[in-house]
Amino acid sequence: MAVLPIRIQGEPVLHAPAEPVTEFDEELRRLVADMYETMDAAPGVGLAGPQVGVNKRLFVFGWTDEDDVEHRGVAINPVLWIQPTPVGAADDEEEIEGCLSFPGERFPLRRSPAAILRAVDLDGKPFEIEAEGWLARIFQHEYDHLDGILYLDRLPRPFDKEWSKISKKRGWGVPGQAWQPGVDQLEG
Repeated sequence: MAVLPIRIQGEPVLHAPAEPVTEFDEELRRLVADMYETMDAAPGVGLAGPQVGVNKRLFVFGWTDEDDVEHRGVAINPVLWIQPTPVGAADDEEEIEGCLSFPGERFPLRRSPAAILRAVDLDGKPFEIEAEGWLARIFQHEYDHLDGILYLDRLPRPFDKEWSKISKKRGWGVPGQAWQPGVDQLEG
């Protein structure tokens, strides 16, 4: 297994829809193992294929809830259904979100409180997870990556301007930017 470089906002693979996974082979198993290792090293709670430069519709997730229940898995070729997102401003503490492809920064973003994830696992076996709260947020965030959407693209004012300034200051927003978990020290 290996820790992979994580692409930063501006890398083209992050801003285009990903392609379906068609080969369920040893190469896919290695990629998923590397994605888990990368997510854990970052550390993060989710990581999508495009974030490691792989234009495929898959993501891994790993999060332990307040009852000490671990939610960990891989979603390949997922479909996501969400409840309507509540109207109003996001709570600055309860609805704060970050992204490994815009490391070191967090902004409030309103998301749907519940989601249903349908996908297949590494063996091509279908599964379904009904999620609420943070797990639903994780699924929405990672699923967005598969459609070429970063959470930054969803931020309302004034946060849309704030992240843009940060990106320019750090020289992000252009192709070729990545960071290596466990090696690079990023400001934030």
